[in-house]
Amino acid sequence: MEVFAVPGLPEVQAGDDVAALIARQADLQDGDVLCVASTIVSKAEGRAFDLSDFEASHRARGIARRLEGITGDRKDPRFAQAVLEESEELLMTAPFLLTVTRFGHITVNAGIDRSNVPGADLLMLPEDPAASARAIREGLSVDAPVVVTDTSGRPFRHGQRAVALGWAGMAANRDWRGEPDRDGRELGVTVQSVVDELAGAANLVTGEGDGGTPVAVVRDWTFGDHDGHDRLFRDPETDFVRQALRQWSY
Repeated sequence: MEVFAVPGLPEVQAGDDVAALIARQADLQDGDVLCVASTIVSKAEGRAFDLSDFEASHRARGIARRLEGITGDRKDPRFAQAVLEESEELLMTAPFLLTVTRFGHITVNAGIDRSNVPGADLLMLPEDPAASARAIREGLSVDAPVVVTDTSGRPFRHGQRAVALGWAGMAANRDWRGEPDRDGRELGVTVQSVVDELAGAANLVTGEGDGGTPVAVVRDWTFGDHDGHDRLFRDPETDFVRQALRQWSY
């Protein structure tokens, strides 16, 4: 397997054709997996906003005041309002905002980015990353699966890693259940999140900060002869951590 970044992409603007921009810079082949940072997808989809676009509600002002009291830093209630509008549910409101996005991803601050947003204050995640991945894939002249990625913190560990937000052209998971291990025992619970693993591999070469590049290609990787499915985000009914957080207070 080979993983390489795609250099030379221009600053993406609202309305840009992401697939065309990538195709001009990369000699793509059938079977390549294209990992695309959600930042450029969001920029192309016009998801950049100013804080002045959000009028803070009573709830947003209360959240900002509480976070100020905990952290000692000023919190803009308009940012809290933006998080509220991008979220289906707030699992935690202190000591930080842990949210469920409208497409099922659980992350801090609804994944809103405040860096690398020229000309605006905030960059929201794509509204429907799966639809974004499909649109990019359909715009390519080769048969290449697409994974839309973002970096996210991890419970129980320091540091961030890339995860998949949306994907097209492949299943999210390899399902090993029913296959034998090396001792011949049947696997009963192993489901491998390959879209997250591909996102993590891509992030190793795309990098972070002002030297980062937003697109990577994974070449000569195959899904293999396994069952697959797209159940990446846990259902609330079986997500016991989410249920516990709903009952916990800081």
